Amino acid sequence: MAPKVLLMGELYWAGKDAEQLLGGIADVVSMESSSREELFKDFASGGRYSDVVAIYHEHLSDKITGHPDTDFMNALPSSCKWFAHKGAGYDSVDVHTAKSRGIGVSNTPGAVDEATATTAVFLLIATMRRFSQCEAVLRAGGFVAKGVEESARDLSGKTVGILGMGGIGLQMANYIRPFGCNLVYHNRKPNALAPPDVKYIADLYDMLGQVDVLMVSIPLSEKTRGFIGEKEIRAMKKGSIIVNTARGPVIDEEAMIKALQDGHLGSVGLDVFVKEPEVDQRLRDMPHVTLLPHVGTENQDARRKMEVTALTNIKEYLTNGVGPNLVPECK
Repeated sequence: MAPKVLLMGELYWAGKDAEQLLGGIADVVSMESSSREELFKDFASGGRYSDVVAIYHEHLSDKITGHPDTDFMNALPSSCKWFAHKGAGYDSVDVHTAKSRGIGVSNTPGAVDEATATTAVFLLIATMRRFSQCEAVLRAGGFVAKGVEESARDLSGKTVGILGMGGIGLQMANYIRPFGCNLVYHNRKPNALAPPDVKYIADLYDMLGQVDVLMVSIPLSEKTRGFIGEKEIRAMKKGSIIVNTARGPVIDEEAMIKALQDGHLGSVGLDVFVKEPEVDQRLRDMPHVTLLPHVGTENQDARRKMEVTALTNIKEYLTNGVGPNLVPECK
């Protein structure tokens, strides 16, 4: 019998790809469990998913079953050895428990690079030029956004710092370079793939003191929660800007709002928030900031890439024993 693969969530864009990738090598079944409790029973001995070998996980399925946390990972049958998460960020997945049970966890990093980077560049331009404030005035029936001329700036000659030079950070750098900015970045170590004119700065505070705009592109973990806090924000120049397309909790939101209120920060461009889908009303009330409802990867091209990458991880596990995007914690 072919190994059983459980689809937790829909394949909205890669249905045909699934047939090409897994047809003939796997028995693919869709989750029918209607609750977390029912799913755990289905994983148990004698349950309909008690023999699954790999799982495709779409985060929207969490609305039914909850996050793949410690209890979830411990409920998986002993036959399950691969968990393919559809997404670059995997902070909702308990990778450590998965590893302790011999389960490999994969994500879809490269699939989101372009979409997330273009979102970040939009936020960079919108905040520098105060375009969101201008649009709000226009939609309200006006035409002249007062004060914009005094606060808006061109990008050329400004120093833009990228925090996290992974695949998304690299794409950001490539997209920003034509604007004539001075590009710098901070990472745990230099990235050999970074363009030669993008300067690596080993000390975080050295970089923060130089930048006009900080582009945040680091994954969320216990080590990075609140990574940009009061101290880091105050190390930035007065009037500087923060753009965050990573995860909301990597920034101390309260410290950020306080810095916006007292003018230390000139603006922020955010696609992510601490308590999504809730957005702090104080941010909503600030006309000079740009806010997006976590839409960085919300386009059909990126979503298809994510689905195909997650399915490919499963195929490679089934055929070669390991997928190409095993997360670092599981290596």
